[in-house]
Amino acid sequence: MHYIDTIIEHYGWQGTALAASILILFFVQLYYHIVLYGRIVRFRNSRRKKILEAEPPVSVIVTLFSEDYNYLDERLPALFAQEYPASFEVVVVYVGGDSDFYEELTRQRLNYPNLTVTKIEYNPRFPISAKMAINLGIKSASYNHLILTTAAAMPASTQWLAMMGKAFMRGEIVLGYTGMEASKGLGNYLMRMSRLQISVYWLAQAVSRNAYRGTRHNMGFTKELYFNNRGFTHLNMNIGEDDLFIQKIARRNNVSVVLIAKGTTVEHPWGGLGWWFGRLRYYGSAYRFYPRGVRTALEWDLGSQALFLLAASAAIIFMPVEFKAAAALLVLLRYAAALYRIRSIAKRVGERGVAWRFFLFDLFNPLLLMAVRLSLVRKVPGVWR
Repeated sequence: MHYIDTIIEHYGWQGTALAASILILFFVQLYYHIVLYGRIVRFRNSRRKKILEAEPPVSVIVTLFSEDYNYLDERLPALFAQEYPASFEVVVVYVGGDSDFYEELTRQRLNYPNLTVTKIEYNPRFPISAKMAINLGIKSASYNHLILTTAAAMPASTQWLAMMGKAFMRGEIVLGYTGMEASKGLGNYLMRMSRLQISVYWLAQAVSRNAYRGTRHNMGFTKELYFNNRGFTHLNMNIGEDDLFIQKIARRNNVSVVLIAKGTTVEHPWGGLGWWFGRLRYYGSAYRFYPRGVRTALEWDLGSQALFLLAASAAIIFMPVEFKAAAALLVLLRYAAALYRIRSIAKRVGERGVAWRFFLFDLFNPLLLMAVRLSLVRKVPGVWR
């Protein structure tokens, strides 16, 4: 008690309160980066109980909403190049009205006998959502075990399907990571890191048996589970197939998480930071339907980081030299913990080059997500049907 009185006498009530706030926020941040996110690095899917003795036959379902000839030349062949020990098929659901493209798509069956092509005729009066297209793909699938991906995603290796299919041996739901395609420029780096950090949030919950979302580019579930739960939820929204639906069907013991570089996919970005911000707004419209505990955990992380940096900055600017030094040391320690953790997670999922500009992203991420959160006060066009 005498020691506390000495501190108050030296720094005043305001300085003591500032010091206490910095320490509390520092330990909150350490909990997130060392304990909670550390579970991702320590996770081993092989520790979960087997429900199948071998990889099952799988149906890979892809929705195609544009006449993308590059997809036919590059990403579709990558699916059929997969080295999978069991049978598999690829079901492509084309939503459009270009007969030439559809003919070219169906002609691919000459090269790939295990390709199934279905079509939904485009009608601007009755727009087709991704859920409707996926639902048709599920009904067209021959096998019970389904893996969903998109036309924008490319398997990271020829072992992708093997890793995802093997995960079905330990769960009815399979969640994998999808990174952003790397290119030059700071904007691309920030988008890649944003994808990684957002994935860290839901991966940490998934490995803790509290899955609340996956990624529409790389996830799977059984047809039986889908129909037993009467299909997708929130049919009045054009989004939610990879989060709101997962929240409905996920249980503590039925989710299998793939955390290996060979089991990831890579998404092609169609724009820069403006495009990325628009995507975060669009898909973030489902955020208010997330469980309260999930939202609290995310907001405590972002809020404690922002408040910690603000409080430490105030100490460095206004307080005595020894106070400045202590605050700066805590900032460096927190940064070192965050960098160490993100590098270890990035290594598991195959992301490279995350470290040398991480300090920029570490400052950028809370501002980006807070801006997205504030922007959601207004409804985002195209979300609601």
